[in-house]
Amino acid sequence: MTLSPPSQPLEYQAKAAALPGARAALVLLLLINLFNYIDRPVLAAVEHDIAKDFFKDPNAPATMAKMGSLASAFFFSYMLTAPLFGFLADRMSRWLLVGTGVLLWSLATGATGLAGSFGILFASRLFVGIGEAGYGPSAPTIISDLYPVERRGGVLAWFYVAIPVGSALGYVIGGAVGGAMGWRWAFYVVTIPGILLGLWSLRMKDPKRGGADAPAGTADAQAKPTMRDYLSLLHIPSYVLNTAAMAAMTFAIGGIGYWMPRYLIDVRGLATAKANTMFGAIVVVAGLGATLLGGWAGDKLRPRFPGSYFLVSAVGILLACPFVILMLHVPFPFTWLALFGAVFFLFFNTGPSNTALANVTHPSVRASAFALNIFLIHLLGDVPSPTVLGYVAGKFGWDAAFGVVAALMAVAGVLWFIGTQYLAADTAAAPHRRAPAPA
Repeated sequence: MTLSPPSQPLEYQAKAAALPGARAALVLLLLINLFNYIDRPVLAAVEHDIAKDFFKDPNAPATMAKMGSLASAFFFSYMLTAPLFGFLADRMSRWLLVGTGVLLWSLATGATGLAGSFGILFASRLFVGIGEAGYGPSAPTIISDLYPVERRGGVLAWFYVAIPVGSALGYVIGGAVGGAMGWRWAFYVVTIPGILLGLWSLRMKDPKRGGADAPAGTADAQAKPTMRDYLSLLHIPSYVLNTAAMAAMTFAIGGIGYWMPRYLIDVRGLATAKANTMFGAIVVVAGLGATLLGGWAGDKLRPRFPGSYFLVSAVGILLACPFVILMLHVPFPFTWLALFGAVFFLFFNTGPSNTALANVTHPSVRASAFALNIFLIHLLGDVPSPTVLGYVAGKFGWDAAFGVVAALMAVAGVLWFIGTQYLAADTAAAPHRRAPAPA
């Protein structure tokens, strides 16, 4: 039986507009997210040059595994500390956490360029992850408290546009600056903008928790959540299935994002600058279009298909699978077309999947829900992905490595399809989901 979307009181329907200050907050968070994602692929863009500096044989399986561990170090500290910052974000100023986190990861990014040994390089990436964990759980909850559920999908899609755009800029900046001035300068140039954005964040004021949710969900949104509230997340089918699907998807994105420049350089014979520039251009065009289109489609289909956010996510990532395989076996210029298709459909789920996370959780625990999601998707996704795929590629070849990527993408699609039957009911129950206080 198809579940209908829950009806809202007339006074709430009239209220379905952004709260004061929403646009300024969205612009600032979008800029922060942009530089957040610029930092990550800069490492991938100059990874080959770093390997040449620190190792005698940059193509040895052991070397590739170690270079993959730099990305794993970032994601490991990111996912390990995200629950702590999510816990704090449910209890204190989220903008304070955002500003502090942005300042920390910006300074750590500059330290990456100063690293004189592989150990220091590894440690700097750990601190970048800690800084981003201070920002990650808070940002989407601030947006969710400023925009109503009817508009949340499209708005969060704009926020997550920073993923493809920032990633593309990271590859381009890393390739261009690294090629012209050395790999260390690729990290220096993104440090100052991050520091300025962090200082701007410290001047912002927190919105009221649950301020844009239905009235039934705002009465106790300001109360401190209990352990029972946190445990209730594990009893939300949409939340559990969505997190599992995002973990599989994150494994795929982590592998493709980190190793694609190396594949294009070593296997396809492209120059470093061209490989990063072309891949960056594909990511920005395909990723930007797919992220906005996916968010728009999820919102537009919601009145007709209550599970639309999961449906859009599932269809997109399943369509990406054949393009990943095709990319390995067609010559240029068709390789670029296949890669474009893979990136486009891979990013189609970004807005809908994160919107579903916000919609099925109560405002009082929303930051912790995002933090737990961050912890799990990175623990199972891009923490092991760069290291595992680096070893698989060195041992068995790139076909095997990208075959693993395609298989995990298919798993994500199946999980989202299963979740469509639960999403409407879980969204309707979210405003009432707080556990009753013990007698």
